Amino acid sequence: MKLLLFGTGDYYNRYKKWFVHQEIVALLDNSKQKQYTWIDEIRVLPPEEGVKLSYDAVVILSFYAKAMKQQLIHLKVAQNNIYHFFDLRRLFAHELTDIIRLYPRQYFPSVNDNNTCAKTLPRVLLMSQDLTLGGPAIALFHTAILLQKNGYDIVFASMIDGPLREKLTESGIPVVVDACLQIAVMREIDWVNTFSFIVCNTMNFYIFLSERDTKIPILWWLHDAPFFYEGVNKEVITKICLENLNIVSVGSIPQMAINKFFPCLSCGELLYGVADTTNSKKTMDSNPVVQFITIGFLEEIKGQDILLAAIKRLSDSIRRQCRFYIVGHKETLFGEQLQKDSEDIEEIVFTGSVDRRIIHELLDTSHVLICPSRQDSMPTVTAEAMMHAVPCIVSDVIGTAAYIHDGVDGFIFQNEIETALTEKIQWCVENKSVLKEIGKKARGIYEQVFSMEVFERKLLKLVENILVKQ
Repeated sequence: MKLLLFGTGDYYNRYKKWFVHQEIVALLDNSKQKQYTWIDEIRVLPPEEGVKLSYDAVVILSFYAKAMKQQLIHLKVAQNNIYHFFDLRRLFAHELTDIIRLYPRQYFPSVNDNNTCAKTLPRVLLMSQDLTLGGPAIALFHTAILLQKNGYDIVFASMIDGPLREKLTESGIPVVVDACLQIAVMREIDWVNTFSFIVCNTMNFYIFLSERDTKIPILWWLHDAPFFYEGVNKEVITKICLENLNIVSVGSIPQMAINKFFPCLSCGELLYGVADTTNSKKTMDSNPVVQFITIGFLEEIKGQDILLAAIKRLSDSIRRQCRFYIVGHKETLFGEQLQKDSEDIEEIVFTGSVDRRIIHELLDTSHVLICPSRQDSMPTVTAEAMMHAVPCIVSDVIGTAAYIHDGVDGFIFQNEIETALTEKIQWCVENKSVLKEIGKKARGIYEQVFSMEVFERKLLKLVENILVKQ
């Protein structure tokens, strides 16, 4: 087939291996910096130019499927010629078996071969969409550590490799990396079917779960905001057999998203746990500047443009009393525009991506975390901020808002209403003296809802209840 691949970012890198035996006519990207360059020896073109070439299909390699599909349709691309990365199984149907054979699984044994943990309980497989240090993968990592500590025989599996693998093997947990988990179903992967209990993390596994051995109990742990479902094939997901499938979510937002496909589904709740890494008391009260921090990939869904608009509405006298740290990957079309639009605001600092140690250092010196997301299920950065006794300003559509009492242990503003966010920021500046007390109460939310102790108790009860039914 002759293919156009739309998107050259993270999901291009995750899925490009499946196209090595196809003819890639061009890569498409909306970023002017990438257009007319070469990636992997393939020309990158604006979408409006690429669709003029001769091709059989366009494959969207991004979670922003809805907007990108509409863009392609506007450019006169036929809908039946538009695919999403979740559609690769259907796209390659005639050669799927041969393609799967090209990617044998990789096994990484535990570094700690002398692990003294008594493995007396069932053999459990924890399956992750990646081994990055993102929220869902870290949540599953903590799950692995807790189950191992409590006597379960744990193996961790992932669709792609990443830095989390080293942390797992050093913790005495073997890791399997199998690229075929991206496009194969459970019945096609023999080694998976040898476990007594399986945990699938995020909706990335809906293709995998569409054909499975229902004798093996599955816990499907959903972390995904509604926009992640825009590329999902409704026909496939609604045919998933619910027998012996236990679905839980990190709050009401992922639950509402999955209930659009299964309206009568009983979806339980399992919030993640965040390990307490605090080891010192805050010492920045003498700082006359109120330090705000926002953490997350610079993209529209994260709402940093809403924050910028709110900052611009602050009076000069208030803004001079602030410092805004915007932390996260900024080499995106959205990020480039955001930086350009804030060039004349010296109180804004773009740090780019930083490691976990720097994030915790920044949180420890911050007065307030701002989470302006347009959609966000239960962002780990808010739990981490509260762990550091940093109160959060959050939009009312993110999951964390359910646990915050406005003005008491944090702040809530109406989603996408920049003036409402401006008011919250101004209040924090004018009432700086009470932020420490509000932060202490925010720490209480962490201890009662997001601590590892609470997570461990709920996780073990959930797993035991599922296994006792077998």
